[in-house]
Amino acid sequence: MSKDISFFNLSINKILTKEQSALDKPRIRLLYYGFWIVGVAIAGLFTSVYFQRQTLLSITAGILFISFLGLFKYLTYRPQWKQISHAVLIIGSIVNINTIFIALQKVDIITVQVLLLIVLFSYYMLGQSWGLFYSLLNVIPVMVFLVISYYSGYYIALRPEAIDESTTIIGVFTNFILIVYIHSHFYGAFLSNIEELKATGEKQQQLNKELALAMQKAEQSSRIKSDFLATMSHEIRTPLNAIIGMSNVMLMNSPRKDQKENLDVLKLSANSLMAIVNDVLDFNKIESGQLVFENSKFNLYELVQNVCGGEKLRAEEKGLIFSLKVDPLLNNKLLVGDPVRLGQVLFNLVSNAIKFTKLGTIWVRASFYEHNDGVTVNFAVKDTGIGMDQTHLESIFEPFTQESITTTRRYGGTGMGLAIVKRLLELQGLHMNVTTKLGKGSEFSFSMDFPVAEAVQPGALLQEAESLGSLRMLIVEDNPVNVLLMQKLLSKWHIVPLIAGNGVEAIEMAKSDDFDIILMDLQMPIMNGFDAAVEIRRLPDAKKANTPIIALSAAAMTDINEQVTEAGMNDYVSKPFKPKDLLEKIQTLVAAVQ
Repeated sequence: MSKDISFFNLSINKILTKEQSALDKPRIRLLYYGFWIVGVAIAGLFTSVYFQRQTLLSITAGILFISFLGLFKYLTYRPQWKQISHAVLIIGSIVNINTIFIALQKVDIITVQVLLLIVLFSYYMLGQSWGLFYSLLNVIPVMVFLVISYYSGYYIALRPEAIDESTTIIGVFTNFILIVYIHSHFYGAFLSNIEELKATGEKQQQLNKELALAMQKAEQSSRIKSDFLATMSHEIRTPLNAIIGMSNVMLMNSPRKDQKENLDVLKLSANSLMAIVNDVLDFNKIESGQLVFENSKFNLYELVQNVCGGEKLRAEEKGLIFSLKVDPLLNNKLLVGDPVRLGQVLFNLVSNAIKFTKLGTIWVRASFYEHNDGVTVNFAVKDTGIGMDQTHLESIFEPFTQESITTTRRYGGTGMGLAIVKRLLELQGLHMNVTTKLGKGSEFSFSMDFPVAEAVQPGALLQEAESLGSLRMLIVEDNPVNVLLMQKLLSKWHIVPLIAGNGVEAIEMAKSDDFDIILMDLQMPIMNGFDAAVEIRRLPDAKKANTPIIALSAAAMTDINEQVTEAGMNDYVSKPFKPKDLLEKIQTLVAAVQ
């Protein structure tokens, strides 16, 4: 309703607004112009019956005229069309029943027309339920009157009034005009709505086409982005694999203390760069719903120690006290879960704690309790850093917000660490608990359930790396730096591998020689690792065809595990890898075929 409507307003334009629906506007117009028609008609009827000295009809017409005049004024001041419609129908019903039972004491053409008007008006203005109500309210008394008149005649003490032909003509004419006007008005509104719906439907069809095209472009853009990230990941991870791998090889050569310090810095920096790359790639996987959690056996005690090892050096370089406490009983248990994702969560939490703490202490705790289904481990990372206000608590888990961008510029990092942590936990049905106070520090904690795996039998695997010296190993790798790295690394385990530069060479060498295990790069010229593995599995010699194959790749394809399995390869190691992880996989696969 418009706010500038004055009490003296008589214009319909001021009571029609854009907010009113396409059906409400015709209803208001019907009331507005209907009042004019009815007002003129009632004035004419009043004049006619007054001069005929029809007292009861004159009083009825006078009350009607005043009532309709008041309703018209209310409509132009406060256009509450529903309330006004109810008022019109109540007045009309009273007048109709009064006319039949008291004034005229008969049912004639005028009363029938009034009855039709009430039925039409109630349905058009108030809908089906109220239309039925007001229709029955008027039809039933009329039917009762007709039944009474038919069987016993209708008699009351008051003598009925008679109206002349002119009054009848005025009433019939007015009623016909109103009936035609109501039908014509709502028929026009109906056609207008049909045209509007048709236009809306055509517009919706156009919007659907545009939406489908936009979705197609978005999907194409998403594929391009994924392909770009996979390509960039491969190009970035490949040199990082050489840097981290060579650092590991040099650290295995018992370097001097000063050399070890330099190598630790080099490895730490490379791992930090790798963490940034992983954040971007993992966030893309999470948002696209393509992240899959693995279930593998791992030692939680060693995992936490490894995650915190490099971070402890960072903390000590800043002059912070780093307190790590892991329940030693966890070292005796082999758990089942996704160690990579758990390590990522812990790394981000510990890294953030160090990043936002200038003075004081970093505490990392891992405690557990056993139950019938396994163990529940409680993790907590606490710091004495900058803390935060409770009002900003939710925003720290959202990537690319203004707060995260400002913080990233000031403290470094991608600004996605906590967002990834939250989503990784939520995908596993877990919740992060945060306790923080501005200027005092923060504590992040969560609990995770793990099944307990059976202990590994000492004789199940080849126990000493020296015993791998007799292995016949084929490395399929096109990058000469990675070839050199693998040769140096494997030499520590007394393994002298053979080298194939692409998939075609690998197939020919697998045909002509017997290998205990094959390390297969995935992205190579001429023939990639997937196709090469498929062809090796098709070799007629069953022993050659079943040679264990470990996929090695720096790519970040979201479905790489599925592709590796479909190609018939036994396991997958992402570059850069930890020498220990590769050694364990080699030992497991070799022991399985012996």
